[in-house]
Amino acid sequence: MEILDRRLHAFRPDLADETLKGSVEAANFVRGEPARIAVPVAQLRPGPDLARGIDTELLFGETVRVFDRAGGFAWVQADQDRYVGYLPETMLGSPEEPTHRIAVQRTFLYPEPELRKPPTATLSMGSRITVVGDVETRGTRYFVLSTGEAVIARHCLPVAETMGDDYVAVAEKFIETPYLWGGRSGFGLDCSALVQLSLMMVGKSAPRDSDMQVSIGSAITREELRRGDLVFWKGHVGIMENEQTLLHANGHTMSVAREGFEEAVKRIGWLYEQPTGYRRLG
Repeated sequence: MEILDRRLHAFRPDLADETLKGSVEAANFVRGEPARIAVPVAQLRPGPDLARGIDTELLFGETVRVFDRAGGFAWVQADQDRYVGYLPETMLGSPEEPTHRIAVQRTFLYPEPELRKPPTATLSMGSRITVVGDVETRGTRYFVLSTGEAVIARHCLPVAETMGDDYVAVAEKFIETPYLWGGRSGFGLDCSALVQLSLMMVGKSAPRDSDMQVSIGSAITREELRRGDLVFWKGHVGIMENEQTLLHANGHTMSVAREGFEEAVKRIGWLYEQPTGYRRLG
């Protein structure tokens, strides 16, 4: 029987996704019920324990399938990239059909259409919201949600629109954002999340982790590198800003940083050796 990646397939000895019948052994198979993320950022873990490390994060309004609820935790699979893990079930809400996405690195959610009011939350780029109306206050246009809360309209894009076709320009907006292992938001993110989130905002999908991303696009040589190409090391990925400069979320600066490519190769080499591959996205 094929060994499946637990990050992308929901299976345990007692319970599994019904689509995995015949591929895994489990006492019970379930379809999973739909839900959405109801907090600004939900950290997904490999087990139902807040002391466990973070695998990834899900953003406000993203949808999941819930396979199990027990002990205050929900076992879910993200619809966006199929990642599987555990999160507190209080972070989940009923599904809504999103109308817009946040298209700036971070923005505030206000209790009403008034920027002088203390915000109720801060949302990351990529968060999905359902707009039910719009209001203008002193020349500032707000989108209003079903809760009555409001967000700056110019910080949003309809879900069917993208931030153009240059995902590197999106990645550049995250420069100096803190590095966070497993992070996937404008508050903190890791190397592969920078790639995934930037591509998502221009309408392209990518797997979550760098070892999954090594298969996207087509292989090229080091000499062919140009803007938008990906450079992989064992456990790390960076984006070429141009032929000489690399953008990457890294533990050296503990941020998303711009670094000379040759300098980065030399610096990273002592820990991760030389790059393992170069890819160009279609």
